Amino acid sequence: MAAPTYNEAMAEALERLSTVGYEHGTRTLVNHAPMAAEALAHMGYTEAVSPWLDRTLTRHAYHEAPEPRWRLSPDDPAEWRAALGDFSRVGDWTALFARRLEEEPWRDVLALWWPRLIPGVLSMLGHGVIRTAHAVRALERAGEDDRLQRGELAHGLGYWAARYQAGPDATGGAATEEAGDAMEALDRLTADNAGVYATARPRFPVPLVHAVTTPAAVRLVSAHVPARQRWPSYLATTEATRVMRSTFAAGPATTRPEPLPDAPSAAEAFATAVEIGDEHAIKLAEVAVRLDSRAPDHRYAAASHTANRAIARFTR
Repeated sequence: MAAPTYNEAMAEALERLSTVGYEHGTRTLVNHAPMAAEALAHMGYTEAVSPWLDRTLTRHAYHEAPEPRWRLSPDDPAEWRAALGDFSRVGDWTALFARRLEEEPWRDVLALWWPRLIPGVLSMLGHGVIRTAHAVRALERAGEDDRLQRGELAHGLGYWAARYQAGPDATGGAATEEAGDAMEALDRLTADNAGVYATARPRFPVPLVHAVTTPAAVRLVSAHVPARQRWPSYLATTEATRVMRSTFAAGPATTRPEPLPDAPSAAEAFATAVEIGDEHAIKLAEVAVRLDSRAPDHRYAAASHTANRAIARFTR
């Protein structure tokens, strides 16, 4: 039997996850299942998506998807601003975005809400923007029937809005930079943070992963928003990942480590991440392959290799 296509694998994953909540357990742990499933499918591991979902749905006690309670109006700034960061209204936020995505092109919805949400890119260690980015890529690749993909984008934006927390001020004087430079700057930021991850040796290996996956997610979505929004996005992301590094990089670190002898390639590191099965390892390794293919840099594979070893030890 032929392996499922990307869209077939994603349709199955999003259908299975449609009734799964945003978090799991008793310690407010984020549901990574749709993000990791998309990373696997994007990398061509479509046959691995369904078995991986079987394991994660068994392993984690996911919360149920909350129902909307009160209708949120996107046209009343006082109303929606008051609901920002109110997780009790996550169902209302998701319903708002679902309605907008039924009525308007998804890029138009992004163009309106991206600048409203990007000041909170640090929220939940970037998980709102990361889930949004994976949903955007799924929508970009979807066929004519993109109902499930639009639903996933509504979930990503809804979670981001409901867990929103404004980050550090990022209104620096560099806001006049060219929009194209912002995309290159996001790539440099991601590579620098990968170097930090490869050398920081944090006690807990997972949180600092988001200093790499967050700017990569912002970079992915920035290709689909108006150019004027890209540099403010870079500034907000720079501040957010600075906080992540200062909080989680426990030991001395450098943005430019020397290449590791006999280090695996980014593609090899991804294959190892799939074997480990951890969602953070999978998402980080996918970023490593994606960015290394665009602008080769040994730091991506080094970060992924370091994460694979640390997460494998930690989960054991």
